[in-house]
Amino acid sequence: MIPRLRESFNANFTEETHQHFLEALDADVGVKIEFRPCETPVFLPNDLLTEMQQAGKELIAQLCTPEYLAASARAVPAEFNTPNEGPHPHFIQVDFAITQDADGRLAPKLIELQGCASLYVFQYVLPHLYQRFYDLRGLNYLLDGLTDKGYLDLLRGVFLGSHKPEQVVLMEIDPLSQKTLPDFCATEKLLGIPFVDVSEIIKRGKKLFYIRNGQEIEIRRIYNRVIIDEFVRKGVTANFDFRDELDVEWAGHPNWYFRMSKFSLPFLNHRTVPRAWFLDQLEEYPSDLENFVLKPLFSFAGSGVKVSITREDLDAVPASERGDFLLQEKVAYAPVIETLDEPSKVEIRIMFIWPDDAAEPMAVTTLTRLSKGTMMGVDFNKNKTWVGSSCSFFEV
Repeated sequence: MIPRLRESFNANFTEETHQHFLEALDADVGVKIEFRPCETPVFLPNDLLTEMQQAGKELIAQLCTPEYLAASARAVPAEFNTPNEGPHPHFIQVDFAITQDADGRLAPKLIELQGCASLYVFQYVLPHLYQRFYDLRGLNYLLDGLTDKGYLDLLRGVFLGSHKPEQVVLMEIDPLSQKTLPDFCATEKLLGIPFVDVSEIIKRGKKLFYIRNGQEIEIRRIYNRVIIDEFVRKGVTANFDFRDELDVEWAGHPNWYFRMSKFSLPFLNHRTVPRAWFLDQLEEYPSDLENFVLKPLFSFAGSGVKVSITREDLDAVPASERGDFLLQEKVAYAPVIETLDEPSKVEIRIMFIWPDDAAEPMAVTTLTRLSKGTMMGVDFNKNKTWVGSSCSFFEV
């Protein structure tokens, strides 16, 4: 999206360099990466990046009012309502599609917010590999004036709190089978935080423990990567109940995953937000249903989304479930990333961190996804190149 940088990158790209880049990326994180790193980063114009950062902060602020917090209580399932959630989330992801308005201007449109952690350490490793292999010196990938050291110090402060790394665990469902395993490995490598299967955590009274090298170690803080939707869908069992009063701190409290989610969209009033309603609140359907999608509020990795809907589809949702479905206006991604064949569409995740002692969240870095299919998912980009997961750079 910065023509000079895009033209230079494309002109100098070789498949041989890209293969060396992938090999080095696997080596740096210490495990084979099972998702698709894209051939290219995204070069973001400063005005567009600033607009997304500001929009993200404005949207988060709308979701931190007493009125919204009261309304979002129903989003948290009773069986997973975890104590001690705190006044705000530690981590928030704000995903924007890049579109073009009637004048051809690049314009961000909100796709989703998520009150949970993301690939904070992998998105530290990845930009350094792009810089190393593609001579991207003079470009930055960190936001709000952060340096590499400042970013890692910020992660340590929020992930660890006041505890030693061995008393903090990255908790996930069967972490060795997750495609996000490279982030877990990089987190342990750079910050010393071990990743632990939620089903292997031991409960004694109000305390939790894990076993490492035959030794039982008390958990004082959890860097939470468990997605409750997946926990339920897979029928995972744990030795503790999320509702238990435990002697443990949360970095990424589970309740915020529900409070800041698709559930939030109908409450937002912002130029970047597409129209959205809970299905049970619609007295009549929009006349242009072809421009909407139907989403279950709580699903894993986009499962259950209907892209082409009819009035019959909406009528078929039972009355008892209509409050758990969202009718959301479609967003038209613009093919704005020039590649060696057809252009790619792009989605930019602005990744926020909100330390306990901060008055507001801080935008720290980006995660980008490129697609040439009708949607962003892997299934829509089979046999395509210059698609997948990436990061953004901008001019200092």
